[in-house]
Amino acid sequence: MDSAVQPAPKGVWRWMPLRFLVLAIIMVVVVGAGETGLILGRDQIPEQFREPAIVVATLFACIVWIYVYRLFVRWLEKRDVAEMSYVRGMSGIIGGAIIGFLLFCAIYGVFWALGIVSFGGLDTTDGLLAALSISLMSGVGEELIFRGVVYRLVEESFGTLIALIISGAIFGLVHLGNANATLFSGAAIALEAGVLLGAAYSMTRSLWLPIGLHIAWNFTEGGIFGAAISGGNVRGLIKAPLHGPDLLTGGGFGPEASIITISVCLLLAVLMLIVAARRGEWVPLRFRLRAA
Repeated sequence: MDSAVQPAPKGVWRWMPLRFLVLAIIMVVVVGAGETGLILGRDQIPEQFREPAIVVATLFACIVWIYVYRLFVRWLEKRDVAEMSYVRGMSGIIGGAIIGFLLFCAIYGVFWALGIVSFGGLDTTDGLLAALSISLMSGVGEELIFRGVVYRLVEESFGTLIALIISGAIFGLVHLGNANATLFSGAAIALEAGVLLGAAYSMTRSLWLPIGLHIAWNFTEGGIFGAAISGGNVRGLIKAPLHGPDLLTGGGFGPEASIITISVCLLLAVLMLIVAARRGEWVPLRFRLRAA
């Protein structure tokens, strides 16, 4: 079954590039405004209430972003927004969160086996709320833009393979602006996260699973292991410093720029794509800019 085939939009909205442009601009502006507001408002909150207040504000922002996505997809495409069905929301987020947590723990298991991580017991709980707010912000905002808009609409016109390549490449390029980013770290993000999260969407035809996976991945990386999240540092629950060649540890950018992380994530992505293909969810190569 080709699940990418949806009830056709009407009029000029049948042209994918136009829908892509409008929806991408809307979501980038809305998500960007929310993130900017959270950053600017942070210092206005008394320090003793700051972290919990930011988590609550981030949750509210995420709800707004989801509502805006559903509203404009429904308006532009004249269909039920099945990929953000509330019925599948809780199970998708929980399932994705379990995968994201176990996946990052597996990566640190490989690090331990190779002797490039030292576990020194508990560190602090001070960074947990900060890591949670960062994880929620990136997990929801980035998935709505990169999988909900970029991946989904490119796949509609060009098929799954091209969608994986294009959405992954753009995802990696965006992360080149992060602290300690290099061309290698950008390529790593494109391969491990871009491909994996696209595969998670293809396997389920739901944004909830990649959202849950993305949130748990970031939270486990920073909040639990205290590693740099795409170059940005937070303090974690466990003391687990990395040492060794940058190719293995990811260097200043963090474990996401590790060849080990790339390999493990690509392996899982391939398994998800195999499941997607067996379910009939792999969309073959095609060129169709106008909805049928």
